[in-house]
Amino acid sequence: MKRRPRNNSYNDDRYNNYDREDDYEPKQGKPAVNKTPSWFNATTIAIIAGIFVLGIGVGIAFSAATPTNPTSVVTNLQIDQQAPNPEICIQNGASAISVNTRLYVTLNPFKVFVAQAAMEPACIIRRANWTVLEQRKLLTSDQVRDCRQKMNTFGYVGNLDNKDKVSIDCVYQSDNAKNLFLGGASTPTLGNDDQF
Repeated sequence: MKRRPRNNSYNDDRYNNYDREDDYEPKQGKPAVNKTPSWFNATTIAIIAGIFVLGIGVGIAFSAATPTNPTSVVTNLQIDQQAPNPEICIQNGASAISVNTRLYVTLNPFKVFVAQAAMEPACIIRRANWTVLEQRKLLTSDQVRDCRQKMNTFGYVGNLDNKDKVSIDCVYQSDNAKNLFLGGASTPTLGNDDQF
């Protein structure tokens, strides 16, 4: 088609490009690129990893720097460290907590009174390791025989090096004891290591 002359009355810019055929040709060049940013580029991953590592570090710092209250027991490691003669106790038995209390019963009128319990660090010796107590001459042959006949073991409170302040008792393991902290288990499952 022929182009219209510029000197006619329709000589404004809207008609100048009206008849061009090159406007209808497809444009050549690069294909269209998606301009939306990626959320998982290297910088973002590095920032997220840094925040994660920083969070772990802060958590460790808080748990390590938190002072433990001396009136509360947080771990069994604290019980092990406070046991009488901790090296002997851990090698030959298990650390424990001894709870001493007194009960008073009146018959007329019938009433029960309980004294406040005293808790002390203690140790339970395995049956196979009684020789630790026998070598220190803390047990008599009668005590050993009586305790062995009842299939019991010994527990003690106090330092083994001080015969006057150590208290040794023949104790038995109650298989009826229930640990309700283990998800409400009605009966404990005992392995060979749990038997003293």
